[in-house]
Amino acid sequence: MTIAVALKVHDGLVLAADSASTLMETNPAGQQIIYNVYNNANKVFNLYKNLPLGGVTWGLGAIGRASISTLIKDVRRRFVEGTPEWKIDPNDYTIEDVAKKVRRFLYEENYRPLYSNLPHKPTLGFLVAGYSSGQALPEAWKVLIAPDGCGEPEVIQKRDEDTGVYADGQPEAIARLILGYGTALPTALGTAGADEAWIRSAMEIIQSQLSVQFVVPGMPIQDTIDVAEFFVYLTTMFSRFTPGAPTVGGPTEIAAITKHEGFKWVKRKYYFSKDMNSE
Repeated sequence: MTIAVALKVHDGLVLAADSASTLMETNPAGQQIIYNVYNNANKVFNLYKNLPLGGVTWGLGAIGRASISTLIKDVRRRFVEGTPEWKIDPNDYTIEDVAKKVRRFLYEENYRPLYSNLPHKPTLGFLVAGYSSGQALPEAWKVLIAPDGCGEPEVIQKRDEDTGVYADGQPEAIARLILGYGTALPTALGTAGADEAWIRSAMEIIQSQLSVQFVVPGMPIQDTIDVAEFFVYLTTMFSRFTPGAPTVGGPTEIAAITKHEGFKWVKRKYYFSKDMNSE
């Protein structure tokens, strides 16, 4: 599993994720079990070099034999060198259009041919984030490939409105910290006998009194980076000390996307020595 976060403020947008990749196997009884957890998966991406355009993924770590990291590099090459329908004009593009291309590549070309006939289909999420050409504020669009299909990309953080936190994969720890309660609270209240109208009213009151605003519009980008790193660390520790396999972990990767500096790596792991690969 994963923790993938996107924090949006007026100065830019920060993407962060852990590096855990969970390998599942089917036992003789037909049950899915955790075979191993690897801690070196790549989940944060620059989608076009020298443009303020990035992405972060969660869920399925590979489609067939190709990792999501390799597939994103494949589609990134199309953005630069592909046919006119795939190429991105650095002076005329939108985040929504890039998200649609990512959806088409991941779902239409790769996921659906392999998984359409399987009874149990895996889930894959991908967030495309950054600045549309000529725009002053960032935005984020989600591509969600679910067992019942894949709809059109959905705007998660609107350019002119939303600032704050988006978390996916395993957001339970972050939700408890920010909201003041676990995501299963409405279900627990229903089990206790509360009706839906009362639960809705109660949740509004609980959230208004218990929630903490960790990200505010005017935060400097460095403070936004620090909060993103904290959220990944929090979820990593939550996964480590709760029962079950630690499915969030490994190095934290962080990228900041700003209007003038573009996409900048803040933390990134390498499988090679930078001293021996200066290029």
